[in-house]
Amino acid sequence: MWSFSFVHRPCGAINTVDTMSRRSGRITLQARDSNTPEPTVRAPLRKRKSEPSKKKLQPTAKKQSYEIQKCWSEDGATPCVLIETPHKELEPSDPSSFKQYRFKNLFIKASPIPRLSWASSDDVWIKMLNKELKYVHDKSYLQRHPKLQPKMRAILLDWLLEVSEVYSLHRQTAYLAQDYFDRFMLTQQNVNKDYLQLIGITALFIASKIEEIYPPKIYEFAYVTDGACDMWDIQRTELHILKALDWNLCPETPISWLKLYAQVEAQKGDENFLVPQFSQETYIQITQLLDLCVMDINSLDYSYSVLAAAAFCHFNTFDVVHKVSGLTWESVAPCVRWMTPFMDTLRSQAAPQLKNFPKVKADDRHNIQTHVAYLDLLRKAQERQIDSPDCQMSPVAVGAILTPPSSTEKPANP
Repeated sequence: MWSFSFVHRPCGAINTVDTMSRRSGRITLQARDSNTPEPTVRAPLRKRKSEPSKKKLQPTAKKQSYEIQKCWSEDGATPCVLIETPHKELEPSDPSSFKQYRFKNLFIKASPIPRLSWASSDDVWIKMLNKELKYVHDKSYLQRHPKLQPKMRAILLDWLLEVSEVYSLHRQTAYLAQDYFDRFMLTQQNVNKDYLQLIGITALFIASKIEEIYPPKIYEFAYVTDGACDMWDIQRTELHILKALDWNLCPETPISWLKLYAQVEAQKGDENFLVPQFSQETYIQITQLLDLCVMDINSLDYSYSVLAAAAFCHFNTFDVVHKVSGLTWESVAPCVRWMTPFMDTLRSQAAPQLKNFPKVKADDRHNIQTHVAYLDLLRKAQERQIDSPDCQMSPVAVGAILTPPSSTEKPANP
């Protein structure tokens, strides 16, 4: 049976964000949109000449966003130019922290992607980098939710990885769900811990529809919550999450960056760039390190590209990392040092092995999300962080490991 150790009742409520109403024994999420204007009184069609003129309306505040434009030199890493684009509607939740966090690691080299027959490698590279500016994540969202602790996020992500493995979902699906969850929580306030499971499983439901060719049915996602949430809850929460994220659902996750780095490093000659050339065995070892790291909320201190480059650095020399990512050592070094206790913890464990999944081809096995005792590994890694003065400390996650049912226990019908 699947359950959360911190779920005390089936589905909780979002304070000050959602109002909950019961209809026929079900929960209705009524989202309040703070941007919705108040109703106004229609002005008369004709204005009398004697009526004093009204004060002119102030112009609407300019919305700002930034884009990376190509301006690098051919022989070294140079800062990219950030071009202000006020015509695009992108507003960070906290502009001051956005500038400080988002613009600090933009020292890159020219595109490491080889020449492509179907697109410009420079255009592909710049579009990926611009997503680092568009999709904002920040661990400070916990300050907006006094009832939540970092260990609750770790337990939730650990459970989502288990669900992903049971249903043979791709790694990208699991990482999209993690991104949706973190960015959604950045838009909310005072979320109760009883509501986390519903948010998490709904994020995975959305991600599976984005990434999977044959995503599981909605009743299967409701089933894994062991009765805590039903299909109607997931559907209502899906609309709430999509609206909060403004339908921005295509970030470059750490997994997509890692696949790019691994493919660029393994590319030889004129081989098809879309066909994986890298070692599956090495790839799953790096992904296990990433899985463990993203469960720590301090991973949100780093951009996804830097997080993937730091993990790649633990299995290669920095010369290779610089070649495939264009990042300088100053950009990657803090993340590499932070990640060291996680890598040391994994070195004490047996190396991960490729698993066989039903209906999954052998050359795609490395792309399927797997799960190990991540909560126990996370606790050991965070204890190493406390013992090491050079590493950033974070709260130690505790909690029972959730065990999903075997594939034979999954329902055949809704």
